[in-house]
Amino acid sequence: MPSYKYQVKNARGEVQSGVLSADSASGAAAVLRNQGSHVLQISPASSDDQPGLSQRLRELNSGKPTQRHVLDFTTQLAVMIRAGINLRAALDGIADQTEHVGFKKVIQQLKNDVESGKQFSEAIARHPKLFGPLYVNMVRASELSGSFSEMLDRIAGYIAQEIETRKMVIGASIYPGVIATMAVGVTAFLLTFVLPKFKSVFKGKEDALPWATNFLMGVSDFIVANWMWCIGGVGGVFIGLFVFAKTEVGGFFFDKLKLGVPVVRAMFKALYISRSLQTMGQLINAGVPMLDTLAITGDISGNRLYKNMWRTVYGNVKQGKKIAQPLNRTTLLPRAVTQMISAGEESGKLGEVLDEISTYYAKQLRERIKAVTSMIEPIMIIIMGSVVGFIAMAIILPIFRMSQVVG
Repeated sequence: MPSYKYQVKNARGEVQSGVLSADSASGAAAVLRNQGSHVLQISPASSDDQPGLSQRLRELNSGKPTQRHVLDFTTQLAVMIRAGINLRAALDGIADQTEHVGFKKVIQQLKNDVESGKQFSEAIARHPKLFGPLYVNMVRASELSGSFSEMLDRIAGYIAQEIETRKMVIGASIYPGVIATMAVGVTAFLLTFVLPKFKSVFKGKEDALPWATNFLMGVSDFIVANWMWCIGGVGGVFIGLFVFAKTEVGGFFFDKLKLGVPVVRAMFKALYISRSLQTMGQLINAGVPMLDTLAITGDISGNRLYKNMWRTVYGNVKQGKKIAQPLNRTTLLPRAVTQMISAGEESGKLGEVLDEISTYYAKQLRERIKAVTSMIEPIMIIIMGSVVGFIAMAIILPIFRMSQVVG
């Protein structure tokens, strides 16, 4: 859609200028007149106004906008709206202060859409990768209720907690990942560089060697002779698992696995319960319709099993049943949580109850992450020590026997 520069005089007699997107110049003029402005000048945006090569390079180097940028944007917008600044001026001011080229472009597009007569919820809905359904629906609800700045504060709090939760989960997985990488690296080094050095020492004595030494020597010979195929095979396995995880069947398998592995299932369960109930509570308190709330909750839960559970609840509520009825038949939520949801539903304070439950499980999640980290550390160390120790003994034991024979 082409862009047009304009200059208008508003109802107060002030001259304003800017850029908006429209199908044609007459369409752009019609949009401006519908806003109550007198059009003074309108013309196509020149190529100088379009992003040049240097700007495109800066945009590529700055990377994609993240949820941290959305959080900063939401916080600033809430403060400016609460200070009495109108939405267009607030977006203009935030765009000027934003250093990230890609996100600056997004804010400018939001400003252009608002200037063309779109609601803010419509404008952000055009950027679903940054502003998800929860963000859009909460903003839409605030536009109807007139509590825009308060809703932005609530959204910012939600995003901040999501970022913190994601950071904790990623942090908990870094240490095991580092240890596992070191274990694989050390094992590969011993098999490909250390063991071949002893081949000449053990030559002609294969029958007298322990089975462990013969086994490792065979593995070492195979890896050295076929190292390209081994690397390709390992890479193929990882790529295959990645592609499989992207399918519906593979995604369901791994989502079920997360809730089945003894060491981490409690952590993941707390994560999905906290995220689901926090989302649901925020939407209910914002005044979003219940069916929309349940649909969004399922999409944001982060696990296909929980998504199916909320879809089942959606179907029951659509038929006029209560939320707690289908939840009583699932094992994904503790019975105590279901009972509290039922009590909140009966008392008309479901949003408050869900906020309290999600806060409790957010605390449980932090505790579970610490517990998982403390459990995985010694397990990974034991596994790494066992592998390296096995290889070391397979090398040392025959040398020790040979020295006894010589002695």
